[in-house]
Amino acid sequence: MFGFFKKKENEEQKESKSLLARLKQGLTKTRSGFAGRLDQILFGKKEISEELLEELEEILFSSDLGVITTQELIRVVQEGVARKELDQPEKLRAALKQRIRDFLEVPEVADRTPNAGEPYVIMMVGVNGVGKTTTIGKLGHQLKEEGKSVMFVAADTFRAAAVEQLEIWAQRSGAELVKQKQGADPSAVVFDGLSSALSKKMDVVLIDTAGRLHTKSNLMEELEKIHRVAGRKLPGAPHDVWLVLDATTGQNAIAQAEMFHKTIGVTGVVLTKLDGTAKGGIVVGISHQLRIPIKYIGIGETMDDLRPFDPSEFVEAIFG
Repeated sequence: MFGFFKKKENEEQKESKSLLARLKQGLTKTRSGFAGRLDQILFGKKEISEELLEELEEILFSSDLGVITTQELIRVVQEGVARKELDQPEKLRAALKQRIRDFLEVPEVADRTPNAGEPYVIMMVGVNGVGKTTTIGKLGHQLKEEGKSVMFVAADTFRAAAVEQLEIWAQRSGAELVKQKQGADPSAVVFDGLSSALSKKMDVVLIDTAGRLHTKSNLMEELEKIHRVAGRKLPGAPHDVWLVLDATTGQNAIAQAEMFHKTIGVTGVVLTKLDGTAKGGIVVGISHQLRIPIKYIGIGETMDDLRPFDPSEFVEAIFG
């Protein structure tokens, strides 16, 4: 990931314990819905029976890992049992934990670092109501705290409230804001925004786009146009396309991710509202099925509750 979003090693070590505690708190519903139920079916068992495997499959399905991911995990367990490597329930739990961690270890896309003096441009996409604008505001705040200059581009020109909301976040965080009147061409706003960012030598540009149904082709085509215009103004831009997903939608989030990825080439995912759902298994499903890295997860309402995603910490928070 681009350097703006990396913390120094000593800072990471200092925060790790408190972060894990916050993660565990934020993922309480997912942990009880998945690891809690898993421990219930394993408790007191001496061997791995066919009945236990059926119960395990039901837990995996209902935890929103997705059909493909669930089938792969069951296959791994069955093969381990057949080879007599998984001959005890505690070994099964450990094997699941390791395999899920492996699924979450998705390599970053090729480095698309901008040239010296040019801004790093991130285009935020997603359907209505997932928290795109709020995510941009929180990211902008964190970047400003790190000493970066940040610009928001209000390319959601169809909803007046979207521009007003982004303006409030810009004021809170101290970010620059480029906007036009309601109904303006979103691509024109992006073109003007990147022109301004270049002249002001901004470090980061975050583009807010209108929420749209992933099934509406004309709206998806507009995203493609914004992407093309950004690239014409600044070759290589946008350097990242981040899809914001609402974790409470469960399996529908995978369908959204597939369509957006097919249309525009998503390079990262931000999952919001993980604290409000037992469907946190969707993190695993997206990572495994689509091989798109999870960049950030939202585990609460405060600025600090939008956290950089760490596979090992996530698995520890779920399994303990």
